[in-house]
Amino acid sequence: MNRIVVIALLCVLFACKNRPKKTVDNEINTGPAKVEIRKNDGKFELIVNQEPFYIKGAGLEFGNVEALANHGANSFRTWRTENGEKSANEVLDDAYKNGLMVTMGIEVGRERHGFDYDDPQQVKDQLEDIKRQVLALKDHPALMIWGIGNELNLHYTNPKVWDAVNDISEMIHEMDPNHLTTTSLAGVSAKEINLIKERCPDLDILAVQMYGDLPDLPNLIREFGWDGPYMVTEWGATGHWEVPTTSWGAPIEEYSTLKAANYLKRYKGGIEADSVQCIGSYVFLWGNKQERTPTWYGIFLEDGQETESVDVMHYIWNGEWPENRTPQIDSFILNGKTAYENVTLTTDKQYVATIVSTDPENDAISYKWEVLPESTDLGEGGDYEERPKAVQGLFMVEKENTVLMKAPKKGAYRLFVYATDGNNHSAAANIPFLVE
Repeated sequence: MNRIVVIALLCVLFACKNRPKKTVDNEINTGPAKVEIRKNDGKFELIVNQEPFYIKGAGLEFGNVEALANHGANSFRTWRTENGEKSANEVLDDAYKNGLMVTMGIEVGRERHGFDYDDPQQVKDQLEDIKRQVLALKDHPALMIWGIGNELNLHYTNPKVWDAVNDISEMIHEMDPNHLTTTSLAGVSAKEINLIKERCPDLDILAVQMYGDLPDLPNLIREFGWDGPYMVTEWGATGHWEVPTTSWGAPIEEYSTLKAANYLKRYKGGIEADSVQCIGSYVFLWGNKQERTPTWYGIFLEDGQETESVDVMHYIWNGEWPENRTPQIDSFILNGKTAYENVTLTTDKQYVATIVSTDPENDAISYKWEVLPESTDLGEGGDYEERPKAVQGLFMVEKENTVLMKAPKKGAYRLFVYATDGNNHSAAANIPFLVE
């Protein structure tokens, strides 16, 4: 076989591999997906292009779309149409190329950020701007659901926000008959359920965001009287508002192995447990962000390493564990104490920290250490936070899983450790400590 023929065959194979999915009519689907909710035998189902679609997804703004697809997900959600790095069309194109559907977030003004829902002109201008966004994206084949705002019930007082949400939903349905609408609540309460039912009857799906209390959600949904379909659009690590704190008020972050165990427990109890009304979920966060710490909510580290929670999501989405698993943490101590024992140190004195970790495949583990000041740039509801700058020159001796550290000047800090297996997997933990 000559070289030209070989190249031609390779080109054909590559084109087939990356060809858009075909419809039942065997034609390339380049038009909008037809999305609806059906109720069969008392059970709600999301239907995409005439096929049942249970959402196996993640919240993703700047994360690795290809890795999400490779781990077995079928969808991701965003928080806004323009994320500052990629246009909405580019995001949807990435999803389509990887066979994923998108719940596209629409930025809606929050009262806690100064939006006034008593100002009719402000509300009207917002509606017109959102109409422009919808018209630009409504026919993309990767679009599935419109997410109207995020946690609009967080620290708010004016119920007129729900009137605005309903007006946006009605506008979307008028302009775009192919896709569904939702809005994401911070937690769930009888008050909010009643307001949504009263003021937002046009919404197709309820969306709820819960963390430590997620296993309570199926019961709360029924107790508070929501009888329609719902999905969970954020869930994952125990929230920084839900964990124990040190005597100086620092929230204690769970180490990555404990987080992973909780991810699985919460999924089974709060999502998988309701096969009647729950149509799926989006884990938070497929990527990385600074929120209280650089490791709290992202299931990837800043350098792109996968944590053990990615292993859990792979298991949830595929029914089997990945071939190579992430290192696991057995213990982590500083000056003989765990994070829960109020570690206090003295400036310039030296202290030992030790982590005990194992790797399921016995891969060699390497360690990285870092000290950060306790974060003081604290946002609410996922608002942007500035990452603290690492303190340099503190590590006197680093040997395998142990470090000899000099205490910095007075203040509140965290000692971070990362245990890496050389296969793009890392365990992570930190201990808050106070220097006196």
